[in-house]
Amino acid sequence: MGFSKKIIWFFIIWVCCNVHVRCSQNAEGVKQRKPFFERLRRLEEQFRRFQELSLTRLQTISANFNISSRVDLRIQSLTEQYNKVSATMNRFQTATENDIATLKSWLKKLQKKTKKIDLKMSTLEQILNERSKQMSKEKKEQSEMMSNLTAAVEDQREGISSLAAGRSQLQKEMESIRDDVKGHGVIIARFEERMKSTLQNDAFSPKPRPVQAAAATEPRVHRRVPVKAAHQQDSQKEGSICNVNSMMYFPNSSIENYATFGKDFSTGLFEITICSWLKTKANYLGTMLSYATEDNDNKLVLHGRNTGKQTTIHFVIGDPSFRELPVRPLLDGRWHHVCIIWSSFEGKYWYYIDRRLAATGSKFRKGYEIPAGGTLIIGQEQDNMGGGFDDNESFIGTLAGFTIWNRALSPGEISGITTGKSLPGGQILTFNNVSALNGEVQHYNCTCLEHC
Repeated sequence: MGFSKKIIWFFIIWVCCNVHVRCSQNAEGVKQRKPFFERLRRLEEQFRRFQELSLTRLQTISANFNISSRVDLRIQSLTEQYNKVSATMNRFQTATENDIATLKSWLKKLQKKTKKIDLKMSTLEQILNERSKQMSKEKKEQSEMMSNLTAAVEDQREGISSLAAGRSQLQKEMESIRDDVKGHGVIIARFEERMKSTLQNDAFSPKPRPVQAAAATEPRVHRRVPVKAAHQQDSQKEGSICNVNSMMYFPNSSIENYATFGKDFSTGLFEITICSWLKTKANYLGTMLSYATEDNDNKLVLHGRNTGKQTTIHFVIGDPSFRELPVRPLLDGRWHHVCIIWSSFEGKYWYYIDRRLAATGSKFRKGYEIPAGGTLIIGQEQDNMGGGFDDNESFIGTLAGFTIWNRALSPGEISGITTGKSLPGGQILTFNNVSALNGEVQHYNCTCLEHC
């Protein structure tokens, strides 16, 4: 296109030059004709104008040609940029599709995890609801225990006040007895003086002897009267709790000290009551009893251990199920009556201290049976049937009136045992069924608790 424009430009210049030469050759012939020259001038002027216009047009065309070349370059650069942008967009689209696929897979995983978390949350809510219900029940039971404890405290206060009154009365009686003793001493001194004088005055007289014997017997009888009355009063006091039968003493913590029953449970037990009087001076309560079979060494255990500050013992029925029972009130060196009751039919247990309910609970081994054919030992915890003892788990102290029933005693029956009434029926084991004493364990017969 540029070469054709150059040819046109040269052709126009050549035409203009020929026209000018011809005009100069014919100028002489034309001199005579003025109109012709005028027309020639006009043509020259027109040619000049045409030349100027053509030059301007050619300049415009060249300028446009430069612009078009620049446009082509610009279009080419834009095309390259477009290709680069399209390639970048394709890469971005591919990366975006990969990211979207990854996000979809993560979304599926999150949905699965969310479902699992929802299930866990629902189960946790159920567990929390059950625990809240159990806590409410335990609060009610604790309130009942607190009411029982307050009643026990009031009873102890009344007992302390009665003891204080009895103490003052005993002091008064002791003072009266001292006065009587002083009076008897004066009488005895006088009698001794009279005896000396009679013996010195008439040593051979037979008649004064019966008088002296009578005089001697009279003050002796008079002196024994308050002692006998005091003994009768003590016997009436000691006869208040006389359903004990016998006691067993464990002097120290040793694996040698234990007692074994000659017979075990004849049949499986779905209910059981264990009651005993207990006294210990130790700062902990060891294992009172343990019942083991060949397949399980913890079928029935009242397990305690020598720890820093013991406040509870474990009541085990069929390892590993157990409940904690408070024992702090028992560690004062005095006699206390303890009863533990369990019922498989209700899945409940009750724990009494001095006929007051100290602990109770539910959902404990419901439907379970304590089997027969095991070994029952007092004072040690069995790690295997008949052995495996630990001296830190030994019982130290005295047990009296130990009895086991094959049924759940009522609160009235527990109160009757504690106050000294006869033992209820259904007894299956007592200390009379003990076949062997080991170590330094001592077994004594005592009808009333005050004699033990």
